Amino acid sequence: ILLMKFDQQYAIYLAAIEKALEHFLPEVQESWPEKGIPKRLNQAMRYSLLAGGKRLRPALLLASYCLLRDDFEVALPFAAALEMIHTYSLIHDDLPGMDDDDLRRGKPTNHKTYGEATAILSGDALLNLAFEIMADCEHPRTIKAMRQIACRTGARGMIAGQMGDICMEGQEPDEKMLHYIHQHKTSDLITCAVLAGLTLADSNEKQLEIGQRFGYHLGMAFQIHDDLSDVMGNQNIMGKRVNKDAEIGKMTWPSVFGIEESQCAAAIHLQKATQSANLFGLKGRFLIQIAEHTFKK
Repeated sequence: ILLMKFDQQYAIYLAAIEKALEHFLPEVQESWPEKGIPKRLNQAMRYSLLAGGKRLRPALLLASYCLLRDDFEVALPFAAALEMIHTYSLIHDDLPGMDDDDLRRGKPTNHKTYGEATAILSGDALLNLAFEIMADCEHPRTIKAMRQIACRTGARGMIAGQMGDICMEGQEPDEKMLHYIHQHKTSDLITCAVLAGLTLADSNEKQLEIGQRFGYHLGMAFQIHDDLSDVMGNQNIMGKRVNKDAEIGKMTWPSVFGIEESQCAAAIHLQKATQSANLFGLKGRFLIQIAEHTFKK
């Protein structure tokens, strides 16, 4: 894999991820299967999970695993689980009680298609299924990898960031709180992808520390870029509503620092992510490329 071009390598990961998602959440034919997922719930879960996207987080998990080992297939259940957790967070984020969005990746959001109640349940179901999948693995470092994911997607991680995001709507700009929101809402999920991949590959503490720095800075750059896209982006290209942050008074990087300084901050975080990835040597090049690719227009 190391000698392949970036696009070829990413395509391999992407195909493996899509296949794993189909495997772990196959289509249901029966309305109320005795031991399976109810058909309508299955449809709603698949509607959002299989809607496409860059699959950045599961790809990062596989790429991080491949920094140390080549048999990335053993990490696929964790990659699929992480994408399910990410998808559940998006379904809930789009709900009327949260961001109240009508579009996601150019399609009507889950609650617009299946109703609010089913959307809530499909998000809950994806989160639970993710941990079922990981718990079923017999990998010797399953528990450690699950913990990396659970800690950064739960009440002290991603959900804490979402809580901050909601509570700070309409509030006075606060640099410390803005950093808290971005780190937990976005950076934690990206960081846990890297750390789970490294953990499954039996990394040492130094490698985990480097991975943590890479994930943190990439996540911060990603969220600042997302904030900027809401101000400067095109709805038809992005597949979701723009200028919504200002409308509801969200605390974002541009609202606190302005556009120019936000662009500088994103570039600095991306540079620091690159510096961290370089410490993995030649194999770290793919992490750098995946970071750079994420910010291409």
